[in-house]
Amino acid sequence: MEHLKKKVRIVPMTDEHLDAVAELERQCFTVPWSRRMLSEELENDCAALLVALDEADGSVAGYAGLLVVADEGYITNVAVRPECRRAGVASQLLDVFVRFAQGNRLAFLTLEVRASNYGAIALYGSRGFRGVGRRKNYYEHPKEDAIIMTREFAADEDAIADGP
Repeated sequence: MEHLKKKVRIVPMTDEHLDAVAELERQCFTVPWSRRMLSEELENDCAALLVALDEADGSVAGYAGLLVVADEGYITNVAVRPECRRAGVASQLLDVFVRFAQGNRLAFLTLEVRASNYGAIALYGSRGFRGVGRRKNYYEHPKEDAIIMTREFAADEDAIADGP
């Protein structure tokens, strides 16, 4: 069965989204970020937090975070409400960060994902991320390795510059 793409509007996260995103963290992660931690990230000049708002009712369908240090991008979290999964919400959030990285000439984007999260690994792979390492016992509850996935952009630009 083919899943329909959820209609969402991607916007910068603001204080008004904090409660919904904190609840989303609790739903999606065994060690969630607190509302206070999310609020502090909003104040971090190196961080960008996006929310995907459901066009039908304006609720938060998902969110994603990015830290930029020099020319490096670190995706901190990608979370989607369980009933909105497999409907393109994470893809749309991720695509914004990929376009941002390309437009701002970041060298790479990187992230960690649970080794058992095959859906997320497939999604990241479809966006050009490749497994480059493993962090043993990175996650708690349950204890599990993280797969480090990275998408480099210098090679992308070189391929475009070389052309046909």
